[in-house]
Amino acid sequence: MDASISAVRHRIIVHSMVIVVRRITNDARDGIASGWTRGESSKPVAVAVSSGMKIDHPAATDARVEERAAVDAATFAAEVATSSTPIVLRGQVSHWASVRAGLDGDRAIAAYLAGLGNGGQPMEVLIGGPEFGGRFFYRGDQLEGFNFHREKASLGALLNELLRLSALPENARHILYANAATAPEHLPGWSAANPLDLPMGGAVPRLWIGNGTQTATHYDGSTNLACVVAGQRRFTLFPPDQVGNLYIGPLDRTLAGPPASMVDPLAPDFDRYPRYAEALGHALVADLGPGDAIFMPAIWWHHVQAFGTLNVLCNYWWSFDPTVSAFNAVVHALMAVRDRPAAEKAGWRAWFDHYVFGDDAAAAADHLPMAARGVLGPASDERTERLRNYLLKSLQRR
Repeated sequence: MDASISAVRHRIIVHSMVIVVRRITNDARDGIASGWTRGESSKPVAVAVSSGMKIDHPAATDARVEERAAVDAATFAAEVATSSTPIVLRGQVSHWASVRAGLDGDRAIAAYLAGLGNGGQPMEVLIGGPEFGGRFFYRGDQLEGFNFHREKASLGALLNELLRLSALPENARHILYANAATAPEHLPGWSAANPLDLPMGGAVPRLWIGNGTQTATHYDGSTNLACVVAGQRRFTLFPPDQVGNLYIGPLDRTLAGPPASMVDPLAPDFDRYPRYAEALGHALVADLGPGDAIFMPAIWWHHVQAFGTLNVLCNYWWSFDPTVSAFNAVVHALMAVRDRPAAEKAGWRAWFDHYVFGDDAAAAADHLPMAARGVLGPASDERTERLRNYLLKSLQRR
């Protein structure tokens, strides 16, 4: 299809808002979706998939993420949130009304979500053609662009188009993906209807809604709990120390936030990316169904594949402050440290070990009076602000 024609079609799709919202919400009002829309409770509250489930698609490895049954708040805080490795929590959110709605199919979850989106703001939707297989990625050998584009659309428009596409053959479907849509702004009724009784430190729930998508292997700078609402998801995870074997793409021109691996986990090119074979030796896989959750420590790399014609995930990033980013420190070090002579770099490595990475780094200024420690003092909001101001002034010098 001609690119300009395709673009026009996309705009028609995502801007057909009024008819869309009316159609979906009317379905919910008329009880077309399922029993729960009429106040019935015949659908059992249960985990939609069994422990140890596996999606019927080849996985990158047979090694699996540790699994356990749903936990309470105290256990989560003591045994899960402190873990340095991922953990699958089977059935953690199987009690959510949204999960129960999703068990009745695409039309039911669409009607349910539409009912929570009244008054919500339009969301950003990533749109790709049928030919790219759901893998949102760069375009061209020189990475001159992306193989998708972005549009603003109402929740109703997105849901209706996903329902329309679900009737088409898989090779004829456009791929749509609303990613990280914050619930308070886009689905105002979500949090009250689907509470998470775990200590999330005030994290905001974010919704990911689409069809057969792939999210390139990337990391999150903060701890993450991802909960599957509808459809199935496969997470392929790599420890943080595999960064050198994942062939990371551009740092300053990314697909959607953090940098991503250039390797396609579903079709790895080992001639071009030979060290990826080493990364696979450390990979873990988790297959999740409705009601399941996965805890991922910060900086774990993960590729996410969504299955189904309308899938929904809700995630929580906590300890999340984008203004205090270790990644930004790495980028600054590219300018300030990387290209210095070897002897100087060795000297600065000693500085980093002493003030940052050493086991006793927090005590590096213990020989100074507390009032004189300045930016070397213990972590606090005051110190963070002092450091920020210091860095801003230094970066503005010419």
